[in-house]
Amino acid sequence: MKTIDIDKKEQQMNADRKIARTTGILFLTGTVTGILPTLFIGSNLDAPDYLTRISANGNQIMIGALFALIAAFVSGSIAISLYPVLKKYNEALALASVGFRLIEAVFYIVGIIGLLALLLLSQEFVKAGSPEASSFQLLGTLALATRNWAGFVFGVSAFSLGALMYYVVMYQSQLIPRWLSGWGVIATILTLTAALLMMFGEKPLSPLMTLLVLPIFLQEIVIAVWLIVKGFNPSAIASPSATYAVYTV
Repeated sequence: MKTIDIDKKEQQMNADRKIARTTGILFLTGTVTGILPTLFIGSNLDAPDYLTRISANGNQIMIGALFALIAAFVSGSIAISLYPVLKKYNEALALASVGFRLIEAVFYIVGIIGLLALLLLSQEFVKAGSPEASSFQLLGTLALATRNWAGFVFGVSAFSLGALMYYVVMYQSQLIPRWLSGWGVIATILTLTAALLMMFGEKPLSPLMTLLVLPIFLQEIVIAVWLIVKGFNPSAIASPSATYAVYTV
């Protein structure tokens, strides 16, 4: 009987290690694919002649949209991957984090559709001889606003709320060191602040916005490496009810 219990415990620990590694890889993938669209799209959308520039850099825009799509799918996958572990400590918050991060993915996809619509519009704009005042500018403004609001306001807000929930659970359960989960809590509050500032006209790539999102960027790299190398706290995994387990590094 004891042998069966030990084998079952060992299998559960192996499963939790796999979840930790998978989640770590997803964190890294999400961070990288979340940054690459900005590198490919660059400042094309901020220029006064953005319709002309988007048309001239169509391939870069498409590559950026592809990476953004990958990031959208990964965003929901992180919370889904964590759910089997986090539900042992707080099922409501674990489930809510999945919901918010899936909502995040939906808004990112809406933003991608806005970007692709902008690319198509820019190509038609150039074919029409780049008229100075026309319906192209109005449609371009609407498509750009859709992309910004969906991606940088609603998408980032959903991300912040979803991530905040699983960092709170990890802080309470000590699945990872409290300095790391606490860092995550603070960082997600800063990204939520950034999303709210976007509603009042702050530019996505402004120095202030960069300063607000930098902590979560660094934090997700650190937690990714931690989960891949060290995994979850064995004491917390062994005793889900012990929310104040001691983590031995």
